[in-house]
Amino acid sequence: MNRYQQIPQTNINGRTVYRTSRYPEIPLSSEDIYVYTVQGDRFDILANQYYGDSSLWWIISIANTATAGTSSPSDLPQNTLVIPEGIQIRIPAAPQAVVSAFKLINQ
Repeated sequence: MNRYQQIPQTNINGRTVYRTSRYPEIPLSSEDIYVYTVQGDRFDILANQYYGDSSLWWIISIANTATAGTSSPSDLPQNTLVIPEGIQIRIPAAPQAVVSAFKLINQ
């Protein structure tokens, strides 16, 4: 699967380009899964393991970033698929609701 398939595109001067994506807030849920990372963990591998779809890697990534004015030990960088080992991360329990919200705000 193409990891860029969910990113909106547009045509500029006859060229297809990716638009800036806006990502929804992912509320905490009592059904979220929390795991400690091990060597070799990556967002796409975890998305495939928990969601059956590696292209949903971004859900796990943005669920583990700081919100404005806050930070925590599990704030992860957004410029890589690789996750440092030994930290606890959240795997949101409802990926399809997040995908629906993403599509809605990026129409």
